[in-house]
Amino acid sequence: MAEKEPVKEKIPRVVMPEQRPDIRRRNFDEVPLGYTSEMAVEEASRCLQCKRPPCVAGCPVDIDIPAFIGHIRAGDFDEAIKKILEKNRLPAICGRVCPQETQCEIRCVLGKKGEPVAIGNLERFAADFARINGIEGAPPRQKPTGKRVAVVGSGPAGLTVAGDLIAKGHEVTVFEAFHKPGGVLVYGIPEFRLPKEIVFAEVALLDKDGVDIECNMVVGRTVTLDELFDEGYDAIFLGVGAGLPRFMDIPGENLVGIMSANEYLTRANLMKAYRFPEYDTPIPRGKNVAVLGAGNVAMDAARTAIRLGADEARIVYRRSRQEMPARAAEIHHAEEEGIEFLFLTNPKRFLGDDSGHVIGMECLRMELGEPDASGRRRPVPIEGSEFELGCDLVVVAVGSGANPLLTNSIKDLVLNRWGYIEADPETGKTSLDGVWAGGDIVTGSATVILAMGAGRKAADSMHEYLTGGRRLS
Repeated sequence: MAEKEPVKEKIPRVVMPEQRPDIRRRNFDEVPLGYTSEMAVEEASRCLQCKRPPCVAGCPVDIDIPAFIGHIRAGDFDEAIKKILEKNRLPAICGRVCPQETQCEIRCVLGKKGEPVAIGNLERFAADFARINGIEGAPPRQKPTGKRVAVVGSGPAGLTVAGDLIAKGHEVTVFEAFHKPGGVLVYGIPEFRLPKEIVFAEVALLDKDGVDIECNMVVGRTVTLDELFDEGYDAIFLGVGAGLPRFMDIPGENLVGIMSANEYLTRANLMKAYRFPEYDTPIPRGKNVAVLGAGNVAMDAARTAIRLGADEARIVYRRSRQEMPARAAEIHHAEEEGIEFLFLTNPKRFLGDDSGHVIGMECLRMELGEPDASGRRRPVPIEGSEFELGCDLVVVAVGSGANPLLTNSIKDLVLNRWGYIEADPETGKTSLDGVWAGGDIVTGSATVILAMGAGRKAADSMHEYLTGGRRLS
């Protein structure tokens, strides 16, 4: 008698191999090592191939998830990447940094009784296989329209707009303020989580498709929006992110050794301080590091500090573990690497020595009260609970704001009270005709895939405008 095929809910999820924590905490190599072909086929075989797949509804860029997984299961990896590229031009990036566990995977039917299909790992596998084997599966470019589009910012929103509109036949130029394209993908996310070669490889494919990328162009200073329109651009997309550092405004914040996560990670990542002495980028290398905040950026900063030689790195967070906004995988990796977590702890003031360098913090113990506007329980100070915490480097990772460099240079552009651009959530249209916006400059700091979703909606709206309407004079 033939042996029965195991019930798919009971087939264990294939775990992606990783570097050992004791080894990786002193190098910047990528932590997850990826699936082999055999692992990918095994994991893909768990997919139920639902006729009305709920996972697709959880994807901000509408990837046909069962279809690409079905191709992997059949061993047809070429078709798998082609199916993904119909909707997502940055699959190797998304497979690494998207929070699949709260988007597509959380909706997987298998997850109701066990572990969901590892959608993100399979997307990463398909993209890596295609890159390594020189497979190009992007849809063919449509007939040229003669329309020109300027995209300001080369982060995930801007790159998505560029990829979508170049495929629709428009001419696209991306203007990037930094010397390398990629935006937050390059300056914000460390090498051990997203290798730069992965970002540059996917950007290179857009360049090969005809997207013109101009770096060292600070729109708002080097060139204005009006000048772009005067140069013949028919539409403009603003995707400049939310890179304005935010501090806590407490005593001692100007001491030497206190810096924003934006600067710390930019020095480590984009400016390659992690490759000293090949790159002699100045970066403080504390031995006892405190990171304030508990999002993905805070995890990145603490894990970077350990790799740069810190003996101790602590996450200091005013709420409890349950309220941490970071991905579970990033918290898990940080714990494995020896990062210490101080919950229900809030800095009250920074302490310095005679030379003006930080040597510690005075902190307060907290307790959780009623939920605030974010839905998380509000931290309340415990009276008389002050204590001192020693540290020689503090990285502030409590969020970021809208950089006013560009927005303040644009007349009649409507902003909200926090300085972010007001844009239609379904189209990305701003208050200015011919100008769209999306990503963190509209929503505030969010995920890569949500920025890409906003870029997709804006690109669809811009295409409709470019093929059916004209800019008003």
